[in-house]
Parts: sequence; C-alpha cells; structure tokens
Amino acid sequence: MDVKDYLDPAQEKMQMAVEYLDEALAHIRAGKANPKILDGIRVEYYGSAMPVAQVANVSVPDARTIVITPWEKAMFKEIEKAIINSELGITPENNGEVIRLAIPPLTEERRKSLVKQSKAEAEQAKVSVRNARRDAIDGLKKAIKQGLSEDNEKDAEAQVQKLHDKYLKKIDELFAAKEKEILTV
Repeated sequence: MDVKDYLDPAQEKMQMAVEYLDEALAHIRAGKANPKILDGIRVEYYGSAMPVAQVANVSVPDARTIVITPWEKAMFKEIEKAIINSELGITPENNGEVIRLAIPPLTEERRKSLVKQSKAEAEQAKVSVRNARRDAIDGLKKAIKQGLSEDNEKDAEAQVQKLHDKYLKKIDELFAAKEKEILTV
C-alpha cells in the first residue's frame, strides 16, 4: 500500500472544490459588468439550446455595460427573450444592431444578500474539502489493517491535514476577494 493512493485523490477533490467555488463566484453579479453572468442563459438556435456567447459576440465596453452583438438578425428577439426570462433582473435595450445590458449599481440590501450567497458557496466548498480529508484519513486507517505501518499512516495523516489547511486558505482568499468586490461601491 502506498500513501499516495490516498493523498492524490484527496488533493484532486480539494482542487476541484476550489475550482468549482471560483466558477460559482464568477457567476455572482457584483455590480460590475462581467460577461460570465450570461453563461447560464440559453437561447433557442436551430432547434437546440445554446449559450448566448455561442450565438453572439459579448463584450464589455465599460464597467457598467455589456454589449451583445448577435451574428444573425433573427437572434435579437431570442436573446432578448432569454435575458428577460432569466434571473438576471436586467432589462435589455435593443437598438437594432446591438443589445445593451446596463448593469445597475447594487443596493446595500442586495450587496448583503450577494455576500451571504457567496459565503454559502464558500462554505459548501469547505465541506467538500473536509469530506475529501475525511475520506483520505478513513482510507489510511483501513490501510493499517492491510499492512501500512502506523508511523507512515500518521505522517500521511499530517500531509492530508496540510493539504486541507492549504485549500481552506485558498477558499477563504477567494471568498474575501469576492466579498471585497461586492462591497466596493
């Protein structure tokens, strides 16, 4: 038995939890224009649901505006309808050539709820990291019965704990950065 058989999967799970958190936080609107907020919006395009970014150019000319330039004139109505029906809470403006999304400044109440939502995402990532640690330690304890020495098991447990602490620190840093971004007026 090799302790790497337990450490590598644990580290992979912890890394995936951090990456998932990073992606989840990117989708939370922080008062600044970010094209990632459109990632969850699908439009009907020749019989299949496609992300907005695959049927139009999405650009951010300034901090408060997202500009969507559909590749086909027929897509204007579809994209507008998808944005209105989404949970973005932004009304698109169409001038016939581009669709503009004006990102309104966030209210204090909305900022607090977004911080709360971000904190919940961070907490979920921490739970995933803790679960990966627990699984690795359980596996190591079982490995003792299969011939792993107790000294090696204790050293491996310490390594798992170091990984755990490292990834929790990354999660805290990601959350702190997102919280700062949301609360900056």
